[in-house]
Parts: sequence; structure tokens; C-alpha cells
Amino acid sequence: MSKIPAPLTAGACIGITAPAGFMALERISSCIDTLQEWGFTVRLGDTTHSNSSNYFSDADEERRIDLQRLLDDPEVDAILCARGGYGTSRIIDRLDFTAFRRKPKWIIGFSDVTVLHSHIWMEYGIATLHAPMAAAFNPDGPGYATLASLKAALEGQPSRYSVAAHPFNRLGHAKGTLVGGNLALLTHCIGTPSELKTKKTILFLEDVGEYLYSIDRMLVQLKRSGKLARLAGLVVGGFTGMKDTERPFGRDAYEIIRDAVSKYDYPVCYDFPVSHADRNMALKHGVQHTLDVESDEVRLEERVKK
Repeated sequence: MSKIPAPLTAGACIGITAPAGFMALERISSCIDTLQEWGFTVRLGDTTHSNSSNYFSDADEERRIDLQRLLDDPEVDAILCARGGYGTSRIIDRLDFTAFRRKPKWIIGFSDVTVLHSHIWMEYGIATLHAPMAAAFNPDGPGYATLASLKAALEGQPSRYSVAAHPFNRLGHAKGTLVGGNLALLTHCIGTPSELKTKKTILFLEDVGEYLYSIDRMLVQLKRSGKLARLAGLVVGGFTGMKDTERPFGRDAYEIIRDAVSKYDYPVCYDFPVSHADRNMALKHGVQHTLDVESDEVRLEERVKK
């Protein structure tokens, strides 16, 4: 059974840190304003206003210290990652989750934050939130319309999503723990303590900016490592900004995925609103869900104890 962090109430504190790529403080201002409008207080980590001159928000050790401080702080009730990019895997093995395990708090983010989601679930069985980050809080930013799903999740409301059918869908019913995230990062974690076990889970995948042959290569890796063989179900989100080689690969991302899972019989849905684009609903990673893929709609719902 997963450990689910407590819902946030008025006055709860959300810490913001940048464990990977750099993000200018002014781009976080709308996020701060919105969180305060929701009734929360905000605590900024040092990496949100660093003077970094390279890709990362700060040096590895400084990013680790910043995240560690928020993990340990008993007054911080949730941690929102400012952005993804790359860099969380460089610090993950030096983080101490002792205090976090005693009092779990929501870890919020996606993309590179997939490393944190996978690691925390596999090592400690604690649920996290695959959800929009700071950039989405800008009115013109991707994902702004889905922020309500993040607020609902933080406040403890059960997740219930209904989306239109897709021609590639494979019908069926599944129940299991919802896990997953960014395809590239999940593949990157194989062979490490953060490697995700997927047997009997509902796996969700998304990615951005990859070459189509790379999507195929990563799916072959998941397949060879047994990650696709015994799923309860598969949820395919957005694969946006895909690139092709001069000589075309010959299939788009959804066709590649369809072929990779063609021999299995679990339900599969495509075009679910989880992505790097403007549709990125909050998903409770490590929490039991049901997936119903029907001819006219798809429903993904959190299983609530009665």
C-alpha cells in the first residue's frame, strides 16, 4: 500500500526549488501569486534565485542542499519543482529521505522530475504528483488550463478523468498502481535504484522533442527489460515536438508505441492529457487507479477507499 501525503489546507506551505535546469525568478512570479491566491504560503529555495551562468540552476551540491532543506523542513507541506530539463539524476543518490519518510509531503513536477517520482515510489512507497510546474502558471504558458487539476489533487480530491476515444485504443478494464512519466527518464533509470517496476501497474508515458528513432529505441529498451510485458494497462500521453531524420523513420510516435505493445492484451489508451504541451493533468503517481478504455470514451479514476 502506498503512503499518500496529507491534503493541503489553507495556510499550508509550498516550497519551490529547481533541482535541475535554470529558471529565472521572474518566470516563477505568476506561480507564487497563484499559489498564494489558492490560500497557500510559499517558501523559495535558493536555486530559484541563483546566479548560475550555465544550464543548471546551480552546482550539483547546491541543488542537492536546496532540495534537502525543503525535504527536511517540517513547516514545508509540499515541494514544487520550478522546472525539469536535466539534472535530478545527478543528485538523487545523495539525498536523505529520512525526515520525508516520517512526514511525507507532495513532490510536484514532471519531465526530469520523473526521476524523483520513480525513486521515491520504488524506495519508499510514497505517492507523488506528476503535475504542472512553475512555467505552467503563466497565463500564456503551456498547461495553464490544467492547473485546477493540481489544486484539486493538493486539496485531497480524488482524480477522475474522462477523455475521448482514439482510433488506436485497445479496449478493456484495468486496475493497478498508476506509475510512469517521461519515457526518456524512465529508460534512463533502468539499472539504477530508481528503476521502476511495472508489473501489474497502469503505466503512463509522455515525451517531447525526441527523434522518432529514439522513441523506438527507448521502447525497445523497455520491452527488452520486461517493462511492457505484464502491465495492467497503458496510458499514452502527448508525444510533442517529435523530430525525424532526413530519411524518414516511417512511423509516428503513436504508431511506434502501438507496434511495441501489439502482442500484449492489456487495455491501452492514446492521446491522454499528460504532456509537455497545454494538456497536462495532475496524476497521483503511486496511487491505485482504474482504467476503462471503451469504444466511446476513456476513464482514468483514482480508487477511493470506502
